Amino acid sequence: MNLTRTLLASALVALLAACSNGAQDSAQDAQKSAADAQQQADKAQQAADQSQNAATTQAADQAQQSAEQAKDAASQAQAAAASSAGGSSDMAKDAASNAADQADKSADQAKDAADNAKSAADDSKK
Repeated sequence: MNLTRTLLASALVALLAACSNGAQDSAQDAQKSAADAQQQADKAQQAADQSQNAATTQAADQAQQSAEQAKDAASQAQAAAASSAGGSSDMAKDAASNAADQADKSADQAKDAADNAKSAADDSKK
């Protein structure tokens, strides 16, 4: 009987760890996307600084907004991952995954805005 309880307890601990690892992985993905978004925003700002025109400045602002959204999503993913250790891990895992997806979308938006800023800067040099 003790062996059965020990095995069940071990299986439960392993299951909880696996669920929280999924949420933690999503949170880490969100953090990476947020860092990528910030790098793109920095590139857009550099392009805006070099060209000093309205189009590049607007694109840089959009990239920075996307980076901020990615950071917010990453924070939400971290919070969801942290809550998975103490409760409904499926919901936390889903929340972390959704936040990671949002951070990834925001990073893509920041990249697009940075590309727009670079194009606008290149156009202004012509």
